[in-house]
Amino acid sequence: MEQKQTINFGPGPAKLPQSVLLQAQKELVNYNGIGISVLEMSHRSSDFSKILSSTESLLRELLNIPDNYKVMFLQGGGSGQFSAVPLNLIGLKEDNCADYIVTGTWSERAAKEAAKYGKVNIVHPKLDKYTKIPDPSSWTLNPSSSLFYYGCNETVHGGGYNITRKQNGVVLVSDMSSNFLSRPVDVSKFGLIFAGAQKNVGCAGVTVVIVREDLLGHALNECPIVLDYKVQATNNSLYNTPPCFSIYIMGLVLEWIKNNGGTAAMEKLNKHKSSMIYDIINVSNGFYACPVDVACRSRMNVPFRVGKKEGDEALEKKFLDGALKRGMISLKGHRSVGGIRASLYNAVTLEDAQALATYMKEFLKEHQ
Repeated sequence: MEQKQTINFGPGPAKLPQSVLLQAQKELVNYNGIGISVLEMSHRSSDFSKILSSTESLLRELLNIPDNYKVMFLQGGGSGQFSAVPLNLIGLKEDNCADYIVTGTWSERAAKEAAKYGKVNIVHPKLDKYTKIPDPSSWTLNPSSSLFYYGCNETVHGGGYNITRKQNGVVLVSDMSSNFLSRPVDVSKFGLIFAGAQKNVGCAGVTVVIVREDLLGHALNECPIVLDYKVQATNNSLYNTPPCFSIYIMGLVLEWIKNNGGTAAMEKLNKHKSSMIYDIINVSNGFYACPVDVACRSRMNVPFRVGKKEGDEALEKKFLDGALKRGMISLKGHRSVGGIRASLYNAVTLEDAQALATYMKEFLKEHQ
């Protein structure tokens, strides 16, 4: 029986490359001829050691990570890093202060969590809506801060932007969970980068942390040992049992990215896919509306409303029902904002994006 074609626009966990799924399926019960699955493999075994080493090597190659940076594969997701970042870095200066940009749900949660461990300075005026990035001229930096934190892509509200210039000379930290490896990044500009794998580089369960070596060893006394970067780096991510299968899947995805041209090719692809959707929104005469300022629209997550009447839920339901009939799933916007959201991560193909674009044009023609 032929399987129905499904196009997954899920925001995370998200689509994986078909070739990766097929390879994982092939190796599931007998990895590399050893007679067992990665799912039951000891994290101390030589076979898993090779998986871990290969995954790190691929990541270092794809991002050209400098030698003075440690790479860790941890658990707890991005939310775990909301705690780990301040617990490890806010004590770099004695005042225990941190500068944060809050431009969406996830950076808002990160700042709230950091406030448990020190003083958090939101560097810009409070935003009424997360539809724009505050102009740097409005920022008020704290000279005593140990770190400057921002999320470069907000999956819920659809804002995306990049900062590489050091702010106030402090350590630059970025949550890259939802656009990691979707474009080239100069790692040397950052003190720390973290990213959950389940959007662009694998399945749920593993979080990558890339941290400059001189930032290790400054954890607050109350930092749980599994969140202590120095402990995890010293133990090569093996202080406790790591998410072995998730690391294995990440390795397969990284190999897929390398074989398909690396981060530069991913960026070109993602520009093309997102432009397809934004171009339709822009010429729809208000039938489709993206609330995010053009200057900071995400390539990964495209939120939009349907219908001349803002928040026409009946029409949006009709849009979602029609998409589902065409095999397109997970297009419903986040529950906190509603509307539609198309997530266009690396594994979403040009053909997938084209299918959505074609449907949007047809729906517009029928209902405008």
